[in-house]
Amino acid sequence: MYSANHWGGSFEIAADGAAEDDHSRNMDLDRGALSARQHHELDETQQSWLLGPPETKKKDKYVDLGCVVVKRKVLWWVLWAFVGAFVLIGIPIIIAKSIPHKKPRPPPDDQYTEALHKALLFFNAQKSGRLPKNNGIPWRGNSGLSDGSDAKDVKGGLVGGYYDAGDNIKFHFPMAFSMTLLSWSVIEYSAKYKAVGEYNHVRELIKWGTDYLLLTFNSSASTIDKVYAQVGAAKINGSQPDDHYCWNRPEDMAYPRPSLSVSSAPDLGAEIAAALAAASIVFRDNADYSKKLAHGAATVYKFARQSGRRTPYSLRQPNIEYYYNSTSYWDEYMWSAAWMYYATGNNSYISFATDPRLPKNAKAFLSVLDFSVFSWDNKLPGAQLLLSRLRMFLNPGYPYEESLIGYHNATSLNMCMYFPRFAAFNFTKGGMALFNHGKGQPLQYVVANSFLASLYADYMEAVNVPGWYCGPNFMTTDDLRAFAKSQLNYILGDNPKKMSYVVGFGKKYPRHLHHRGASTPHNGVKYSCTGGYKWRDSKKDDPNLLTGAMVGGPDKNDGFKDSRNSFGENEPTLVGNAGLVAALVAITNSGRGVGVGTVDKNTMFSAVPPMFPAAPPPPSSWKP
Repeated sequence: MYSANHWGGSFEIAADGAAEDDHSRNMDLDRGALSARQHHELDETQQSWLLGPPETKKKDKYVDLGCVVVKRKVLWWVLWAFVGAFVLIGIPIIIAKSIPHKKPRPPPDDQYTEALHKALLFFNAQKSGRLPKNNGIPWRGNSGLSDGSDAKDVKGGLVGGYYDAGDNIKFHFPMAFSMTLLSWSVIEYSAKYKAVGEYNHVRELIKWGTDYLLLTFNSSASTIDKVYAQVGAAKINGSQPDDHYCWNRPEDMAYPRPSLSVSSAPDLGAEIAAALAAASIVFRDNADYSKKLAHGAATVYKFARQSGRRTPYSLRQPNIEYYYNSTSYWDEYMWSAAWMYYATGNNSYISFATDPRLPKNAKAFLSVLDFSVFSWDNKLPGAQLLLSRLRMFLNPGYPYEESLIGYHNATSLNMCMYFPRFAAFNFTKGGMALFNHGKGQPLQYVVANSFLASLYADYMEAVNVPGWYCGPNFMTTDDLRAFAKSQLNYILGDNPKKMSYVVGFGKKYPRHLHHRGASTPHNGVKYSCTGGYKWRDSKKDDPNLLTGAMVGGPDKNDGFKDSRNSFGENEPTLVGNAGLVAALVAITNSGRGVGVGTVDKNTMFSAVPPMFPAAPPPPSSWKP
């Protein structure tokens, strides 16, 4: 029986007694034989000097790894292979990862993003009130600090907000619409704004507007009986100092600026509600402010919907009617209800927006040509697209589906009307759509509807729909974007005049704006009401560059007069630039190269409940 080796060493056999006997016998050999053998052995030794030692076969050594026994030589080869691999591969990887790397640069801005950077600056130049130090417009200063001093119920007055255009009036109806448009663009394209470095900027501009809109009524209350419609006034062909008779920089205003309130404002109230509701979505990351905006929106929406306050805010108001007359309020009802639903998730708002009587009163499905044009006075196309979004992304079904299908079909038809091939609207020879039939300020209508076209294309792309039918003609999302691009390209210089209609963009652009602040030097001199006329009538270029301002635009023959007296062509407006900003951020490709998609499908629905009611509310709950 063999003895066990408990130490794990070699199992070599030791010499036994027989070896000793052999050694003894060798010692008895005769000396002659021994001598001969020594000589023979010497010869072998000498040969070994030349040939080296004779080969001796070494025995392989093994290592017991527990579950397997391997040659020690193989184990060493494996270990050295790992060491070599680490040196050749591992160390370079560690070094490479330890070296700080710069983030890959996004692709260079396209022309739409370049214009976007400038277009946003226009809002900085239009600010009223006490300006922040980083406002970025060196020729602007504090102004309108006494605004609202006649509004005794408003603590601190109506200081802030934006001047509407080239005059110094603050019209709250178009101002609210401008803030709604900006908020909508941020909700849909926040990733793009971030990618091009304008996210914080545009949010600051929105907040400047919504902070002011919260002052125009008692936003902390739950019920109100009036809202302020504007600050400043101008009589037609007046002869007394006011915002039109005088030509002053805002900083030099020394004439009366009345605060005008109205006790009935279904249109104005609903638009302010839409602006605050949309902004509450933008500022969801600021819970307190978002809640404040949503509460104010609910209060002014309730005011707008009161059955005894259905007279349009501009009716028989000479200081309003001539400038921003509201032709209906049912479109604002639809528009604001949609925004209130997205902001709060309260089903009462979507129930109202989809009640069949609302589109009937709004004439939403009558295929009236002008009702297909999105503008500060007609929110129907925007409201219909906003509600189509609900159907396209959430598809809530009964009891909303019938009305949502109607809105979706109306939206598709509106988009068909944008194309020249269907001859719904006239186009200039240079390619500008005449959505307002050749009247003044055509570009504000062009950009607002270009925004809707781009947005609808992105909605369809987001749900993997390649296009839609206009009669027998299948139109694609690329067709819609091509239309929007053609209009923006026209504005940015691809037109018969070969000039940009955005100040500061390109080499040729308007130099004589109908704008008091841009045309009056910032030279330390305070000019009187009429003392500024010399700057209004001057043929010299504007001393202050109103960067990013989109002017009214050319006439129906592509003609353009760069004159301060031509306000229909050469005056910029808040609503015009709000539409421009929205259209530019929608169509630009800048930012897509760093992982930006088309639209943010989820942001709008963050407050929307996951389940919808199984049945519509009782008819008595709907107040026509």
